[in-house]
Amino acid sequence: MPKFTAYDGTELAYHLKGAGEPLICLSGGPVRAAAYYGTLGGLDAHHRLVLLDLRGTGGSAEPVDPQTCRWDRQTDDIEALREHLGLDRVHLLAHSASGNLATLYAARHPQRVRSLTLIAPGTRPGETGPDQDGTVRHADGFDPGPSRAALAVLQAPVLVLTANRDGRADVHHPWLDDPGGFVRSVRAFLAPDISELDADGVRLAYRVWGDPGAPPVVLVHGRGGSGAGWTAVAERLAATRRVYAFDFGGHGLSDWPGAYGFPRLRNELSAFIRGLGLDSVDVVGHSMGGFAALLLAQEEPELVDRLVMEDPPPPFPPAEPLPTWHEDGEPGYDWRMFARIDAELNDPDPLWTERLSAVEARTLVIGGGPRSPIDQDGLARMAGLIPGARLVTVDAGHRIHEKYPDAFLDALREFGI
Repeated sequence: MPKFTAYDGTELAYHLKGAGEPLICLSGGPVRAAAYYGTLGGLDAHHRLVLLDLRGTGGSAEPVDPQTCRWDRQTDDIEALREHLGLDRVHLLAHSASGNLATLYAARHPQRVRSLTLIAPGTRPGETGPDQDGTVRHADGFDPGPSRAALAVLQAPVLVLTANRDGRADVHHPWLDDPGGFVRSVRAFLAPDISELDADGVRLAYRVWGDPGAPPVVLVHGRGGSGAGWTAVAERLAATRRVYAFDFGGHGLSDWPGAYGFPRLRNELSAFIRGLGLDSVDVVGHSMGGFAALLLAQEEPELVDRLVMEDPPPPFPPAEPLPTWHEDGEPGYDWRMFARIDAELNDPDPLWTERLSAVEARTLVIGGGPRSPIDQDGLARMAGLIPGARLVTVDAGHRIHEKYPDAFLDALREFGI
């Protein structure tokens, strides 16, 4: 276990788990070692966790002066750890009572904080008391007034994770109660290329490329994918466009709400576009995302100028029911979403077909040809029912933009995107 020496000569220990950008983690409770963090629900697969044993806990030594256990004195320990690790600025995570320590450090050293993550934080003075031997640990030394003033001007981003039933043991440790949700939330917050937006209560993670003043285009991923799957195409579109690509609920780094279906996907896409303050935007959707974009063009025509659907499922009942499949491992999406989407594709709403003739957006349908599992005759029939729609076939299979990006971008360019 690695150790370092604090300002007063006390030897402090920390634990290293995982790989990636370092994340310093401060444990909650008055005398609790950092071992209870474990892997933080699997966050160690994405970040190098630096789990600090506070003074007198775990592998850290008991200080000679008990008063150095005050919150205000332990900020110097964090600063010593930062210097020991050779970091100019730090990502700092704190649980429960150590929210006091983290906010004090951020208030005293704002230029050293890259981000601040507070998990079910305690930020009240005196919320932990003396040990059985009478030693005061952590309780003193937290004056909320000056800390609030300093934090009000803190430039670093802050994430506060709480639970609706916080205070109960089963929800006070969200990395145990819902490890997937915890890791997605923290990863999205810490990733420098990820932004977040609230879509009617669902947190949507998204990526952005290009000049903010360029004409916008929204890229919508397919089932089981994420906005990251558009990166190669987005980087090239960004030469002339402001490009947005988000993760649907149940996918990637967005929330996994548990309730799914095409109407919900349509509503998330609508909330995303409106949340960005966009209107009459070009939308390019792959597969499931293309069909959700079609439903948006039917429901809210003012939001969609040009509509591109890349090998989407047509809105007609299939000749044979679609089987729900399952793959090994831990995918980056919620399996419950697959079952709901398959049910709707096997028994599509007749209104989806009836309203094809009402689509006002300029529409391009790109089919994947005979190598695609999508019914290409059904695509041609769907395109024929949309006023003025164009149908282009690229013999690439279902993932055209990934396998043949040049042909895909050529089709977009000829369409005006």
